[in-house]
Amino acid sequence: MTGLPLTVGTDLATGEPFTLDGSRFNRHTFWCGQSGSGKTYALGVVLEQLLLQTGLPVLVLDPNSDFVHLGDPVPETPPQTAARIRALDVRVHRRTGLGMYDLVVRIADMDVASRAAVLRLDPVADAEEFHVLRQLESEFGPQDGPAMLEALAGSEEPARRALLRRMTNLGIPDWDVWARGAVGLERVVDERPDLVVADIGGFRIADEGAATALAVLDSLWRDRERRRPLLIVIDEAHNLCPAEPTTPLAKALVERLVQIAAEGRKYGLWLLLSTQRPSKIHPQVLSQCDNLALLKTNAPADLAHLAEFFGGVPPELLDASPTSTQGQALFSGGFAPRPTRVQMADRLTRQGGSDVKVPPVRLTDAHPSPTPPA
Repeated sequence: MTGLPLTVGTDLATGEPFTLDGSRFNRHTFWCGQSGSGKTYALGVVLEQLLLQTGLPVLVLDPNSDFVHLGDPVPETPPQTAARIRALDVRVHRRTGLGMYDLVVRIADMDVASRAAVLRLDPVADAEEFHVLRQLESEFGPQDGPAMLEALAGSEEPARRALLRRMTNLGIPDWDVWARGAVGLERVVDERPDLVVADIGGFRIADEGAATALAVLDSLWRDRERRRPLLIVIDEAHNLCPAEPTTPLAKALVERLVQIAAEGRKYGLWLLLSTQRPSKIHPQVLSQCDNLALLKTNAPADLAHLAEFFGGVPPELLDASPTSTQGQALFSGGFAPRPTRVQMADRLTRQGGSDVKVPPVRLTDAHPSPTPPA
């Protein structure tokens, strides 16, 4: 009997309902499956049950708008369950103008190393500009960017002028993600609603989504001593936690995630990383994951990679992954009573995102007439 039973599907071997232990999401979880495997749909099934059956707050960093409707029941959901879903405190934050809640963060509240990463500043190679960044921190404290920009614009000091040129050349002051005095996502997450979905893929510039993630992770890490539980779900995790980060911002994100993976469990910060390719995830983060959910995966290299990190999974179950059909998952680790292949249950809420459909052939396009000779 599990501590907090979450019924998520049917055991393929026995035909009996299969439950995960919701209390064991206090360990990091790795969620994997190739495109078309039903990975996102299956993750939605589990998140719905976590929200309904536990008091664990959830933050989803969502690059594809796949989870923006987790608070919206489908018509087939039983009325009492639908009412419970609607009663949840769900906050979906999207780029300004796209949703009920704006997705903004406060650059002034980010760690100075993280701000330097956003600005592509190296503490050694760009020592003078980095020093100015530290000076601004002490001069302005927890204020937003406009006052700092005004101070830089009014200065004749070469290093300050250089930092201003860097900011404007990169276009950073014009990013939509900055709070500019509004309530940032960091404060929203700090309130611990039932679910926060950050639609980080909706920005004009990809680095804005990465900066959002870094700002929130910085805030959670600063607050860690309060030991307030939170499940941090990162979809398409290879984008925020790549095996080989190349940019300063990517490196800062990976460093923070490595820190949370190594030490976060004792502070109540638990990761759930979802991706198509396990080999693309930073190994220091993957090595800290105890729970595994594996949907259809054909690539032998990916299966060998998983076998290296999840030695407790019977090889024959890993080898069966290519034969899985859509919506079938292998669960293993502390949250499963034993390694088990499962047919996932139906969703209770709307699936976000969608595939682009192939347009039908128009009659005029099917057999175009040959171009007459000139």
